[in-house]
Amino acid sequence: MNSSRPVTIKDIARRFRCSPSTVSRALNDHPAINEDTRKNIQEYAKEVGYQRNEVSLSLLNKKTATLGVVVPTISNYYETAVIEGLHTALQPLGYTLNICVTNENYLLEKEYLSKLLSNRAEGIFLSVSQETYDSGYYEHLESVIQRKTPLIFIDREYEDFETSRATVDDYHGAFAAVEHLINIGYKQIAHLKGPNGLTVSEQRFKGYVDCLKKYDMPVREELIINTNFKVESAIVPTKRLLEMVSPPDAIFGVNDQVAIGAMRVVKDKNLKIPQDVGLVGFDNSPISAYTFPSLTTVSRPGRKIGMEASRLFINQINGSGDFSHESIVLPSELVIRESSLRI
Repeated sequence: MNSSRPVTIKDIARRFRCSPSTVSRALNDHPAINEDTRKNIQEYAKEVGYQRNEVSLSLLNKKTATLGVVVPTISNYYETAVIEGLHTALQPLGYTLNICVTNENYLLEKEYLSKLLSNRAEGIFLSVSQETYDSGYYEHLESVIQRKTPLIFIDREYEDFETSRATVDDYHGAFAAVEHLINIGYKQIAHLKGPNGLTVSEQRFKGYVDCLKKYDMPVREELIINTNFKVESAIVPTKRLLEMVSPPDAIFGVNDQVAIGAMRVVKDKNLKIPQDVGLVGFDNSPISAYTFPSLTTVSRPGRKIGMEASRLFINQINGSGDFSHESIVLPSELVIRESSLRI
C-alpha cells in the first residue's frame, strides 16, 4: 500500500475481501457485523493509521460542527477573552471555532462571512468592523440571516438587525469613569474618543458628555479628539491637548491602550500623574495594573460575553418556531487605581 496517501475504507475492504459498507459498519460498531470481524477490522484500521473523513461525514449528516468567529482584532486582551469564553462553552459540545480577523476591513468581513456560509458553518459570532459601520453596507449580514444561519453579535453590534447579541454596558462604564474624575476634583476633562460611528466609541462618548452635563460642566469640543484603539494613536492628540492655552487636567481614554499612550506623552512633558493630569482608560487589560502609575480603568467581562453568546447560540439552535432573539447587556465596573487618585 502506498504509504504517502491516507488509508481509505476501500483499502481496508480489499484487505478483508468485503464491501466498503461492511467496513464502515464495523468501524461504527454496528451490531449487524460479527463481533470478531468488527474487532479485526478496527484493530487493522488503527494499525494502518486510518482516519475518518470528517468532511464527508458532515456532508452526510448535514452538520459540520464548525462555528465562525469574526472579530476586528485579536491583539487586544478583551477580544481574546471573548474568544476564550466561546471556546470554553462550545468546545466540550464538539464545536470547532474558525477565528477570522478583519483588521476593521469591510471587504474582508464580507469575504469571511461568504466563506463561512459556503463551508456550512452552523453559526457565526460577529463583532462588526469599523469599515462596515463607515460604509453602511450590511447586505453580507442579510445573507447570513436569509440562510437561517444563527448570527450572534458579540461586543459590537448593528442595531437594525433582528438577531441575538451579547454586549457590555459601555455607556454607564464611561459615565462612572468621568464621574469619578469629577468627584476627585478634576475640572477640565478631555476625551480621546476612538473612531466615530462605532458603537463602543459612541456609547463611551455619550457617557462622557452626559456625565459632564449632569455636573453642569462645559463640553469643550477642543478637548474631544478622535483616535483609534491602538496605543500610538494617542501620541499626537495628547500632545495637542497638553499644548493648549487651557490644557486639560484629566484625560479619559477610549481604551487602556489609548490611555497608556497618553500616559507616555504626559510623562515626556515632565507632568506628574495624577497630580497634574489624571488618567482613566477602559477595558481593564492585564497591563493596566502594572503601568506606573497603575491605570484607573473600567472592567469589561470579555470571557463572560463569550459564555453568554454561546448560550444565545445554543438557545437558538434548540429553539422551536416561536424562538425570539435575546439581547444581553452585561455591566461594566470601575476599577480605581493610582492614575486618578489625586490626594
